[in-house]
Amino acid sequence: MKFTKMQGAGNDYVYVNCLNEEVANPEETARFVSDRHFGIGADGLILIKPSQRADFEMAMYNADGSRGEMCGNGIRCVAKYAYDYGLTDQTRISVDTLAGIKYLELFLEQGKVSRVKVNMGTPCLTAAEIPVVSDTEQAINVPLEVEGKTYAMTAVSMGNPHCVLFLEEDVRELDLEAIGPAFENHLRFPKRINTEFVNVVDDHTLRMRVWERGSGETLACGTGACAAAVAAVLNGRTIKETVVLLSGGELTITWEGKDAPVYMTGPAVTVFDGEIELP
Repeated sequence: MKFTKMQGAGNDYVYVNCLNEEVANPEETARFVSDRHFGIGADGLILIKPSQRADFEMAMYNADGSRGEMCGNGIRCVAKYAYDYGLTDQTRISVDTLAGIKYLELFLEQGKVSRVKVNMGTPCLTAAEIPVVSDTEQAINVPLEVEGKTYAMTAVSMGNPHCVLFLEEDVRELDLEAIGPAFENHLRFPKRINTEFVNVVDDHTLRMRVWERGSGETLACGTGACAAAVAAVLNGRTIKETVVLLSGGELTITWEGKDAPVYMTGPAVTVFDGEIELP
């Protein structure tokens, strides 16, 4: 199987051009290639496929083989792959996902894509649709008890479910390996959850670490950064344009509020091309 390793703000995936390649068992393939000791090493597998509704389709699989609805960092790299490898000559493209069609604007440096701006769509705040078990229609700044400790949670869906926590303690000091699984598999999240642990640096800057369902801690999460920025605006902590500082880099998120779409801008980088024999 021919592949390309790519990363957006350190969130790395193995990409396969399924216009030319066929991946018969993507769940098992995702588990194999994601292994950082016996495989290629990645947060998951992303297949670039033809689409009847958009320019391309993105099929994203987490490191544990589970299918993800959407990946913000991943979709930027899909755009870079499509342009840099000659699948399109357009700098505005559409990509179909399980979270709907997303529209992307590509920014070039020396003839190759360096950054991508993505219309991530309107955030969903309805608890039942995220889904999160809640006594209220929206779960904004509501208590969540995890292993005997109570947190203030804001739940947001960006096509996939997110639990955003604003903390006073430095998120860089948290032991996410110890606490992350308890959030991911909490009974209030019927489809599991991505959890964002966030410090407010100032009214236009957030620092964030993320525990992703199916992958564990990753260096960045695009949909998570969007969810954190939306939650920050909803809770009066930041203005409409926010820089989110992640372990792997920075993303700029803009949200005007209410029914407006969220825009995410960030880097897309090719690491290397290769070929691997699947078991």
